[in-house]
Amino acid sequence: MNIRRQSLFSAGSIALLLVLFIALVILSEGLLRGWRLDLTENRQYTLSAGTENILSSLEEPVTVRLFFSEQASREFPQIRDYAKWVGEMLDELAERSNGRLTIRRINPLPFSPEEDEAAGFGLQAVPVGTGGESLYFGLVGTNSLDDVQVMSFLQPSKEQFLEYDLAKMIATLSRPEQQKVGLLTSLDMGPGFDPMSQSVREAWVIYDQLDQLFELETIPATADSLPADIDLLFLAHPRDLSEALRYQIDQFVLGGGRLMLFLDPFAESDTGGDPSDPMARLNAGSSSNLESMLAAWGVSYDPAQVIGDLQYALQVSVGPGTPPVRHLGILSMDRDGLNDSDMITADLEAINMASSGWLTPIPDTDTRFEPLIRTSENAAPLDASRLRFLSNPLDLLDGFKPSGDRYPVAARLSGPARSAFERPPEGQDPNLHRASATDAGINIVVFADTDILTDRLWVQKQNFLGQTLVNSFADNGSLVINGVDHLLGSQDLISIRTRATSTRPFDRVAALRLLAEKEFRVTEEKLQRELEETERKLTEMQSVRDDADLTVLSEAQQDEIQRFVDQRLQIRKELREVRHSLDRDIDALSTRLKVINIALVPALVIVVALLLSHVRRRRHRSA
Repeated sequence: MNIRRQSLFSAGSIALLLVLFIALVILSEGLLRGWRLDLTENRQYTLSAGTENILSSLEEPVTVRLFFSEQASREFPQIRDYAKWVGEMLDELAERSNGRLTIRRINPLPFSPEEDEAAGFGLQAVPVGTGGESLYFGLVGTNSLDDVQVMSFLQPSKEQFLEYDLAKMIATLSRPEQQKVGLLTSLDMGPGFDPMSQSVREAWVIYDQLDQLFELETIPATADSLPADIDLLFLAHPRDLSEALRYQIDQFVLGGGRLMLFLDPFAESDTGGDPSDPMARLNAGSSSNLESMLAAWGVSYDPAQVIGDLQYALQVSVGPGTPPVRHLGILSMDRDGLNDSDMITADLEAINMASSGWLTPIPDTDTRFEPLIRTSENAAPLDASRLRFLSNPLDLLDGFKPSGDRYPVAARLSGPARSAFERPPEGQDPNLHRASATDAGINIVVFADTDILTDRLWVQKQNFLGQTLVNSFADNGSLVINGVDHLLGSQDLISIRTRATSTRPFDRVAALRLLAEKEFRVTEEKLQRELEETERKLTEMQSVRDDADLTVLSEAQQDEIQRFVDQRLQIRKELREVRHSLDRDIDALSTRLKVINIALVPALVIVVALLLSHVRRRRHRSA
């Protein structure tokens, strides 16, 4: 009877515990909504403080539509995993927006109104399979004013920038007014009249792009003040600026204004004044500098030297009928020279520059210096004067010795900074003087080159039926627009970190494989050298023979061939041993991991459980 009662009591306890567990799960859905614990290594599900600030201060309701083809993606597990993570990120954003952000999930089935909607927004349709099915995976953001922001296709390779892209989309839709960029330059970037050709001069492509994307206001280089309402100052090749204007720039930056700065030790785009004056060409290729202000911002720059680079040097033509040669001063930076963790440069492939200088952080300053573009290790300084009357680019190779250092030619400056002026110049209000930056710090992107802006280094123009078609062959335009766009974001948007990707590669296995492949290549190269040496000896033996029948091998040749065959067998045995050694190392690592995961961890759990049970029994007996 007691046994039956104990059984009924145990069954009842289990049933009660099950009911309590289900009730707790149901209650947690409501009571613990919004509560999350992120235990991932890279905190994949934790929003940056800047994103949370943007969401908490939304001024305009925003709707984000996630278009994802469930059926078309069934053969692509990587895409499906990424789509799940994107959906979870969107849910997290909506949860923190106080109801201002609405998320809609749409599955655009073939020939459905949802597919027509996706196509209408310009989302990219990726053909999959053989049945004509298309995969949609994009985002569309809208607000109550019918403004639209589109991400045509979400690529898993850009996962680390997803939070920034989403926050930027939401912030833009919440405050849709166009922002103002002030352009201050001594270069002829805008449209005008060319006295040489007696025709209208077209604006640079980068000028047109800035004018289309932002409210662009041109500031004369002879001005003594900056407009009060600009959000960003685009300063290209500043020359002969008045002290009052330099002070205004200094105070603008310290007060939280954003600055895009382009300096140059040899600006090839500067024609030297009046193009109709033959003597003006002697002044072409001028330099620019803001020495005292750069020092206050924690960076130095030499306006008398350019940087040459053997690895990134572009080939140029020196004349008809002659082969192209490398020009140490005209560089094309590939992805290895671009900062792949900064949002300005991470998505780019190639940047072309000409006669560029370089930037150096000043030690013991609080300002943060983050390189955006760097040379290779095959670079070294050159005197800028060597470029002025250069007729043959090969002359730059004379005495050129790479230093082994990588030189930053573009960088981001941020954080604390002081004023370059101890006191305001005459005519400026001393009560408004800022001796240092605000708590937010300065935000500057600086380039040691202005030719990066010129059309010749990144676009080709063609006239088609009266329309000018522009085709880009480098990413200079995207680089500049990325920089302006990023700097124009709020301080919260700028502060958003790039995320580490959620993929977890087998780094130890990859290292073992790389080491084995290196040994394999060394042994393989050894075999190839032995083969070439044997063939050379056989050829020599055959050439010195004086008998008639050269098709019959001599005894010495036969011995040499046999020696090579024996050695080749030995080397091939070594190659197999290297491969087997790799497999053994990987198998041993796999076995250790399996033992840890399958046996050791459960064994530890069992031991802990037994110890707890033992302690509990002892306490029960002592009671």
